Amino acid sequence: MQSRDTHLHIGLVNVQMAESRVCFIDGEAGILLYRGYSINDLARYSTYEEVAYLLLYDRLPTTQELKDFNSQLASQRGLPAELLRTVEQFPKRANVMDNLRTAVSLLGSYYAGPAGQSLEKNLESGISLTAKFPTVVAALHRMRNNLKPVKPEASLPHAGNFLYMLHGKRPDEVATRAMDMDFILHAEHGFNASTVAARVTISTLSDIYSAVTSAIGALKGPLHGGAAGEAFKTLKQIGSVGDVESYARKALSQDGKISGFGHRVYKITDPRAVHLREVSKQLAEKTGNLRYFAIAQRLEEVAIPLLKEKRVYPNVDFYSGIVYDNLGIPEDLFDSIFAVGRSAGWVAHTLEQLQDNKLIRPLEKYTGRTESAYVPANKRK
Repeated sequence: MQSRDTHLHIGLVNVQMAESRVCFIDGEAGILLYRGYSINDLARYSTYEEVAYLLLYDRLPTTQELKDFNSQLASQRGLPAELLRTVEQFPKRANVMDNLRTAVSLLGSYYAGPAGQSLEKNLESGISLTAKFPTVVAALHRMRNNLKPVKPEASLPHAGNFLYMLHGKRPDEVATRAMDMDFILHAEHGFNASTVAARVTISTLSDIYSAVTSAIGALKGPLHGGAAGEAFKTLKQIGSVGDVESYARKALSQDGKISGFGHRVYKITDPRAVHLREVSKQLAEKTGNLRYFAIAQRLEEVAIPLLKEKRVYPNVDFYSGIVYDNLGIPEDLFDSIFAVGRSAGWVAHTLEQLQDNKLIRPLEKYTGRTESAYVPANKRK
């Protein structure tokens, strides 16, 4: 007996599993488009709320539509008191992503409804989930540090409200804009591991909360969501600008890798890294905490020529940790910040999957035994 003869794509490399209108990436040219719009324009001129609307509705909103959408998000940021009491009991020493995954799954108990709902109902759930994501992450952070959660503030934008709920004080415009840009740059990135996980789950006609819970589980893996933390640890390990070159040469001679460099798709500098470099510099100059930015800048100067033949360049995670550090965000929250931004992209993909759904069920190439005879336990040797 032999399984169907198919060409094997380990890791699904170069496999196109579905058509999509959400995101376009040209890794050779360093192009990233959300619904046809350049990430460069969105990062410079847009807001996270406008980008979320674009991803969910496949067009940019009018002034009134954006105002209404902002109000809709603001009105749905709150969490049920019962859920917060449950979250308070989560293990404080657990990985934050474990607690986030559980909290989002728990949200489904309150809001998901029956499986197989209409696109309109799933869109409503998706908007609600996107609105609540920052509230959940901020509450998890404060409770694990024995602090009371801060209620969302309707007058603040999505990013500013997150920083407010996290720290308990209103952020200034520079911090708000930095957080907003980070959310925009992480909002969407094609068929990455977590997005595929979400699409696989929703393809069973499950609900959006289950799909996003699956996505969070995939994002937790260090090969996907943990890179920002690893890149920042590298900068701390180097310690000073003067030690950059010796560190880079030693790291490349040992395993050929430096955290924050290289991407599965991009063969040129990740376009998102360009914007995070700018915002990390602004924040570092504002706070006076220039140490890690200076190390990163020098590491980029040293490593790019050494890695040029491999076509390995800085990715979105290289400067992310510096941004978070200057915003007062602890390292154990880095992955969760990624999830807050990506929530709109996950929702957009689940809705797209449902519009022309087919259960995602790939084949495997079986390589095991095919004619094993069963032997009773008392006769086995």
